[in-house]
Amino acid sequence: MKVCFETFGCRLNRAEALQQEANYIAAGWELTEKHDDADLVIVRGCSVTEKAQTDCERLIAHIRRKYPSLRVKVEGCLIDSTNRKRKEEKIDPVQEFEKTAVPTRTARGFLKVQDGCSRRCAYCIIPSFRGASTSIAFNDVIDNAKKLRDQGGYEEIVMTGCNLSLYASDGKTLPDLIDALSSLGSFRLRLGSIEPGGKAQEVIRAMAANENVCRSLHLSIQSGSNAILSAMRRPYLLRDVDALADEVVSLMPNCSLGCDIITGFPGETEIDFLATSSLLKRHPFTNAHIFPFSPRPGTSAAMMMPQLPRAIKSQRAKELAKISARHRATAIESFIGKVVEVIVEDEKPPSGWTSEYFWCTLKTAARGMFPRKKLCKMKVIGSTKGKLEAVHADT
Repeated sequence: MKVCFETFGCRLNRAEALQQEANYIAAGWELTEKHDDADLVIVRGCSVTEKAQTDCERLIAHIRRKYPSLRVKVEGCLIDSTNRKRKEEKIDPVQEFEKTAVPTRTARGFLKVQDGCSRRCAYCIIPSFRGASTSIAFNDVIDNAKKLRDQGGYEEIVMTGCNLSLYASDGKTLPDLIDALSSLGSFRLRLGSIEPGGKAQEVIRAMAANENVCRSLHLSIQSGSNAILSAMRRPYLLRDVDALADEVVSLMPNCSLGCDIITGFPGETEIDFLATSSLLKRHPFTNAHIFPFSPRPGTSAAMMMPQLPRAIKSQRAKELAKISARHRATAIESFIGKVVEVIVEDEKPPSGWTSEYFWCTLKTAARGMFPRKKLCKMKVIGSTKGKLEAVHADT
């Protein structure tokens, strides 16, 4: 039997899909990348934006139209509008392997530590799919990380969750987990996104105290306007964002900052937008994920007024993207002449992510010098189209 996986959306979706792939392989299934070669296609979807949902639904419709007899399972954060009863959910022969199978085929290991969210932000549909926040038991997370290290052979492990900031298990929180995972050694640890407020500053201190934690951090900000943050029901204010960004720069000057921003939230005025623009200018956000507001059915924001025209939302997104692009260009220039540590994802030519989450490619290398999944040192000599170029660090 052959199974094909199609995965959309965030790192959490990716982590779940990889675990499911490993479960199916352990159960005797064979992976295939071709729909016409599969007995079963599993689509792990995403509905966080209208575009993401549309892309998923188009693929599902295409598969069912072209291969009407093919079994399809729809999972993740997506309503299967073409088959709401999801009759195919009975096809699940791999439950017994859920605790034992270890993903091995990717270059980086993905470690799920948390699921769901209890925030109920006005714009977000994800709690409708994933429910309230739940955390994987502290000792289980440690055991799973050891399996990824020892059996998966991973030298970078990415911590994932729906809202990592809410991790809490056995009296331990996210900073405790960072310390414990870092102490395992033999791999570097990368965090997914966190939100300002709460224990965010403790997270920063835990990162700074552990050298094997990647020097990149993604902040789920959404807006630089207190009025909009309040309307969104976000659990922090602009001053918390500023304080957190300043803390990162102070404790880890080489840490790259990313962020999520929504433009054109209902009622967002020009002054609100300028507040967000000013926030991005104040801090070196080199990796900004900027989305025009997308009303999600069933959320309170979908009913808020006034809803802004698509053109205004898109234009504001483009303006913010330009600010982030300037920060990124400055950061790239700062890497010239420096030695960086890269996790190799592509072998031809050797390429992968630096600790700061910049893509770096080795210009010349002997065959097999830098195997996939391994950390290696490269010396940056230039860049092309926002990506670093390097030579071997000993050159």
